[in-house]
Amino acid sequence: MDSAFFHMDFLSTLFIFIIGCGALFILIVFIHDRFQSSNAVKRNYPVLAWFRPISEKLGEFFRRYISFGDREAQPFSRAIKEWVYEAAHGKKDTRGFGTKIDFTTRPYFFRNAVFPVNENEAEDPPVLTIGPYCKHPYKPPSFFNMSAMSYGALSAPAVEALSYGTELAGCWLNTGEGGLAPHHLKGNPDIVFEIGTAKYGVRDKDGNLDEGELREVAARPQIKMFELKLSQGAKPGRGGVLPANKVTKEIADIRNIPQGEDSISPNRHAEISNTGELLDFIDYLRETTGKPVGFKTALGDTNWIKELCEEIKARGEKRAPDFITIDGAEGGTGASPMMLMDNSAISIRETLPDVANIIKEYGLKDRIRLIASGKLVTAGDVAWAMMAGADYVVSARGFMFSIGCIMAMRCHTDRCPSGVATHDPDLQKALKPDDKKQKVANYVNRVREEVATIAHSCGVKHARSLNQSHIGGEIT
Repeated sequence: MDSAFFHMDFLSTLFIFIIGCGALFILIVFIHDRFQSSNAVKRNYPVLAWFRPISEKLGEFFRRYISFGDREAQPFSRAIKEWVYEAAHGKKDTRGFGTKIDFTTRPYFFRNAVFPVNENEAEDPPVLTIGPYCKHPYKPPSFFNMSAMSYGALSAPAVEALSYGTELAGCWLNTGEGGLAPHHLKGNPDIVFEIGTAKYGVRDKDGNLDEGELREVAARPQIKMFELKLSQGAKPGRGGVLPANKVTKEIADIRNIPQGEDSISPNRHAEISNTGELLDFIDYLRETTGKPVGFKTALGDTNWIKELCEEIKARGEKRAPDFITIDGAEGGTGASPMMLMDNSAISIRETLPDVANIIKEYGLKDRIRLIASGKLVTAGDVAWAMMAGADYVVSARGFMFSIGCIMAMRCHTDRCPSGVATHDPDLQKALKPDDKKQKVANYVNRVREEVATIAHSCGVKHARSLNQSHIGGEIT
C-alpha cells in the first residue's frame, strides 16, 4: 500500500515538474522573443510566432504534394517572396534539379546568346541624365530604385529602415503622396518627392498648392525630383485613402489635415483637366523648384501617350515632362476597393512596350526618361522591363519584403504583424531600422547583380544595352 502511494506521489511530482519545466521554457522563449532584435513578428507575438514557420513548412508540404504549387499564390507566390527574403539576407540564388515553371504557359523568355559576355568583358551601365533643361538636373546612379510608399501607409521604423537602406544601396527613395517626413531623412538617400492630388506636404489648409511650402521642400539637397501623381495601378481614377486609425498627430501635421479623420485624396488634380494643362502644371513646378518634374499614371489606353507626344512636339521638347512613370494594373496599395484592383488599367506587361515604342516613334526617347512600376520585384522582372524599354525600374512591395513584410494582407487595418504597415506602437517598435537597413541594400544589390547576369547571358555588356530584341515569345 505504501509502495502504491509512493508511486502515485512520484508520478504527481513528476507531472508537476514537467509542467513547471514547460512553463519555464515558454517563459524563457517569451523573454527571448520579446527582446531579441532580428525578427519583428516574434517580438510582437512571442512564442506564438514560432508556429508560423511550422505552418509554412506544413503548408509547403500540402502545396507541393496535395494542393497548390509554390508559384500559384497571389499577389506574390511563395517562390517570389523567398527569392526576395534570400536576397535581403545576402544568401546565394542557387537552386537544384530544375525549374518549376510551366513552359506551356510562359508568355516570354530571354533570348540568351550563343556567345555570352564574360565577366571581364562586362561594363557598368552608363549614368543617364533626367531633366537636362532644369537648373538642377539629376543623374541617378542606380537603374533600380524604391517606388512610392507614403509615411502613413508605412510605419515610422519602416520608413527609417528604407531611408538608411536606400542610402547604403545608392538608389533613390520615393516619398509617396504623404509628404516628406523626418523619418525619410534619417539616412541621406536621394529622394523623389511625390505630389499627389491632395498636395500633402505642399498644401494649405484648404488643399491648394502652397508655393512657399513647395519651394521649402525643393531647397533640401536630398530632394532630387518631383513626381506628379495622376493615378496608380491599384486604384486608377481614385484618390489615395489613409484610414482614420492611421492618421496620427504627426501624420496630420505633415499632411496639414485633421487628426483622426480619413485622409482621402481627390480623384485628380484640380489644376489639370486635359493634356495641355498637365504640361502647363509641370512647367510651373519645374520653374518653381528648379528640379526635374515628371508624372506617374496607370493607363487604360496607351493612345493617350500619342496625344501627349503631339502636344510636346507642338510646344517644343523643353516643355516635355522630364520622366514618365508607368504603373501597371498589378500595382499594390494599402487600401483600395477590390473592383478597381481587379478590373481597372492595363497590365505593365502590355503598356510598357507600347509606351516605349510611342516615345521612340516621336523621337523623345532621350528627352523623356521612362520609369516602370507594378509588381516588378525580382531581377527577372527588372530585366524584362529594361528590355521592354524602361530607363529605370521601381518597386514598392519588393522593398517591403526586404524589411520583413510577410504579406499578411492587413495593411489597411493598422494591425500589420511585422510592424511594416502599422502605427500601433507595440507592433511597430518590433521593427528595428538598424537591423533592416542592410537587408534593403542587399536586396537592391542582388537585383542589380542578377540583371547584369541576365544581360551577359543575352550577349550584352550591361543592363542598358538590353532591348526588345532580347525578349522571345510575346513581348507582353
